[in-house]
Amino acid sequence: MTEDPTAGPAPGAEPDEEGPPGRGATVARFFLLPLMVVGAALLIFLVFNFMTFDRHTPAEYLQEVRGGGANRRWQAAFELSRSIGRIPPGPERDALAAETLRIFEGLSSKRPDDVPVRRYLVLVLGKLQDRSALPALRAAASDPDAETRLYAVWALGMMGDRQALPTVLSSSESEDPGARKMAAYVLGKLGDPAAIPRLKVLLEDRVSDVRWNAAIALAELSDRTGVEVLRSMIDRSALARQTALTSEQSEAAMVNASKALALLHDRESLPLLERVAREDPNLRVRDAARQAADAISK
Repeated sequence: MTEDPTAGPAPGAEPDEEGPPGRGATVARFFLLPLMVVGAALLIFLVFNFMTFDRHTPAEYLQEVRGGGANRRWQAAFELSRSIGRIPPGPERDALAAETLRIFEGLSSKRPDDVPVRRYLVLVLGKLQDRSALPALRAAASDPDAETRLYAVWALGMMGDRQALPTVLSSSESEDPGARKMAAYVLGKLGDPAAIPRLKVLLEDRVSDVRWNAAIALAELSDRTGVEVLRSMIDRSALARQTALTSEQSEAAMVNASKALALLHDRESLPLLERVAREDPNLRVRDAARQAADAISK
């Protein structure tokens, strides 16, 4: 039987002295209680994170690289590569660089467990920028492992090692597009005009990323050959026609191309830069284009 909402209380029922629930009870039911549940879950998450937070120092990571289990060694090497920025220049950094190099030289490229450890230690050596590691890094650029080679070329570029030019030029001829892309980037960082002829070849590469890095590298070497490629990189519609990119990748390409055009003081690119500075939907891209336009104008 359906109750009649207009009827009085059922026989024998006690009268409701409090009446119907008010607004305060509704707020408590539909807002405060869920909020308390979310707060409790957040508290548990924070406590768990605090209990499991990794507070290792770079030296402790290196100790694990030296004596940990197979899986832990490469993980510690990876974490070490991410923690280098916390170490200021000084004796601690120098000691860490020396010990990292000693451990790296004791690893074998033929031992499977050592291969991933070597990859990340190459990154560590590049970030530490201790020039005593240069011979080991040049050798690693010819390592049997492709990722180790890639990281070694990057590290040589980070350290500006001009003696590595033949090694990087050789890497730029790889069948691997990633290796060519990295080599093009590093050839600009080395600052040696002897790289210009090879960069002009890479400017015609079938892979867009390689062409873009070659154009930027040429600009860093004050060569204008890649200016048309740079202009295409700050044109969103042209970028979309060349390759499938995420919005973040497109914005990074546009920012780097703007900076390269500023290095060349390319006045013919001013109208395009000014339009990007006015109309692009991304604030970071607009700011880079504006700064480039200002630099060229001045």
